[in-house]
Amino acid sequence: MSARDLLHAAFHDPRTKAYRAVESVVWVLILLSIATLVAEPFFEEGSRGDVILGKLDRALLWMFAIEATMRILTFRPPELEMFNKPPLQRLRTEVFGRIRFALTPMMLIDIMTVLALVPALRGLRVLRLLRLLRTAELFRYANPFEGLMRAFEEDRLLFAFAFSVLGTETILGGISLFLVERNDNPGINSIGDGLWWALVTITTVGFGDITPATNVGRSIGGAMMVGGLFTLALFAGIVSHSLLNAVLSIREEQFRMSGYVNHIVVCGYEMGSGMLLDVLSSEIDIQQQKVVLFGPYERPRSLPPEFMWVQGDPTKESELDKARIASASTIIVTGSRRVVPQQADAATILTVFTIRSALQKSVAAANRKKPIRIIAEVLDSENVQHARTAGSDEVIETRRVGYSLLAHTVVYPGVADATSRMVFGGNQNLYVGHLPKSIDEPRTFDELSREIRSSTGCLVIGYRDPDTGEEQVNPSGDSLVQPDMEVLYISSKPRLRSS
Repeated sequence: MSARDLLHAAFHDPRTKAYRAVESVVWVLILLSIATLVAEPFFEEGSRGDVILGKLDRALLWMFAIEATMRILTFRPPELEMFNKPPLQRLRTEVFGRIRFALTPMMLIDIMTVLALVPALRGLRVLRLLRLLRTAELFRYANPFEGLMRAFEEDRLLFAFAFSVLGTETILGGISLFLVERNDNPGINSIGDGLWWALVTITTVGFGDITPATNVGRSIGGAMMVGGLFTLALFAGIVSHSLLNAVLSIREEQFRMSGYVNHIVVCGYEMGSGMLLDVLSSEIDIQQQKVVLFGPYERPRSLPPEFMWVQGDPTKESELDKARIASASTIIVTGSRRVVPQQADAATILTVFTIRSALQKSVAAANRKKPIRIIAEVLDSENVQHARTAGSDEVIETRRVGYSLLAHTVVYPGVADATSRMVFGGNQNLYVGHLPKSIDEPRTFDELSREIRSSTGCLVIGYRDPDTGEEQVNPSGDSLVQPDMEVLYISSKPRLRSS
């Protein structure tokens, strides 16, 4: 692993020991910083203790500044992991990707904390308490701030629009009052005074330190008051929609225009399919790889906040771009339980065909390093081949798998329990991986199994041709396995390199 990869893992990959070490150091710095903040009032200003605390506090702030800088510099824009770009576009993506990352809510909190290094902004030191929100361990079962932060991030286009309206009204009102009353009002000595009056008026605070002195100025003030009512109503509507997880068309457009890449899209998610999300959460890190649910209904209120929801019809090619299909890594198409199996499979096949058709026309999809995988759920076995013909890379026959397991355990008692414990319990599972690089020549299946077993502890049960998808499960011991083959193995976690 290169130094750049190590630094990226240390600041952005929670699965690594380096990341956990960095987080431990950050936690110590946060606790020390809070301790200095609490202890400062107990020392007189200018005393020896106050001077020592001041130096310690400044040293901690410099460490926070270094940590925030490293976190931004080591960030890798996801677009570069997915697409090949010429040098100039790659440089542009590197710069703007890091800027977007620096403007996320949690990074803004970190940056505002560091601003306390400026003497005039020393009061911002208290914002370091908000850094406690960065860790999920404080809220073991449900983080109440995560949904709020995610809502602000997802609806940032709405908030930008609202603040633009507020800024425009403040500038127009403030400059207008300054031009009208600069010679008649002793409280208006500069444009800054006018802007301050406009902001106080439009937010209905009304300090009264500056009041219009002329009839034209009062007319401007009346217009500002009425405009303030509408502006406050605009902010109230935006905040209420954000907190209630309402999906607006502008939010869907914002997601389409966003930089989400390498995400997983689930088409056809319905109420009652929460088990699918539970299993996805156990298999992947949803903080690193986003899961987007794409369906024709409004966002279910019971949906956990860590899952994105985009309202749209996946069978319409014109709406697929809402979920950034061309930038996704995997697309899962689930079958509906609200209709008969044949009708559900027909919708699944149409969805897969529509996605494949859209991807063939997409310029972004043509420049991908890895193709998009489409996994389809089929309820009726007769439709498996139709789903593959439509463009599915893998087809899961959920009903047939369940019924086969039921029938098999009738003849061989205990099979169902053993399979459930292995697949669903998380103790052991079936994986597909490439052969280790040390195996660079053909081996018999017995030799290959013993070597992998001794080096990784995996139980190899077969091999697979990655080009044709043809599998050999439990082959004869003298079967010759080529170095470019993939192996099927059982293990408690992935041990071999996957595609």
